[in-house]
Amino acid sequence: MKRHANAIWKGSLTKGSGRLDTQSQAIGDLPLTFKARFEDETGKAGTNPEELIAAAHASCIAMQLAHMLAESGTPAETLYSKAEIDLQPAEGGGFEIRSSTLTMVGKVPGLEEEEFKKIAAKAKETCPVSKALAAIDIKLDARYG
Repeated sequence: MKRHANAIWKGSLTKGSGRLDTQSQAIGDLPLTFKARFEDETGKAGTNPEELIAAAHASCIAMQLAHMLAESGTPAETLYSKAEIDLQPAEGGGFEIRSSTLTMVGKVPGLEEEEFKKIAAKAKETCPVSKALAAIDIKLDARYG
C-alpha cells in the first residue's frame, strides 16, 4: 500500500510560497509559507510539515490503540489523541524535530486506568508513525478522561 502527497514551491525559502494536496483530497490546496512554518505561533497562516507529522502521529496512535483495546476485549468508547511536534534550531544551523509529545485520553468501559496506560504505551511503540519517527524522543501522557 502506498500513499502520496504533492507539494509545489515557488521562490526562495523566506519570500516564496507553495501549495500542498494529498491523494485523498482530504487535504487539498493548502498554503505553505515560511511564516506559517517558522513565525506564526497561532498556526493560522497555513500548514507546515510539522503540523502534518503531528496529524499523522495523533491519528496513527489513536487507530493503533483502538485496535489493541478491541483485541483485548475492551473496545474504547472514546479516544482523544494529540501530538505536539517540537521543532527547534539545530546546532550548526537549520532546524530539527526534537520530539513528539502524545496525549491520549480514553474512555474504555471495563478497563482499569493502569491497564489502559500499559496498552497505550504499547500502541505508542507499535504504531507505524512512531516507528518512522524513531530518531526523535516520543513521549506519552495516557490517562482516563
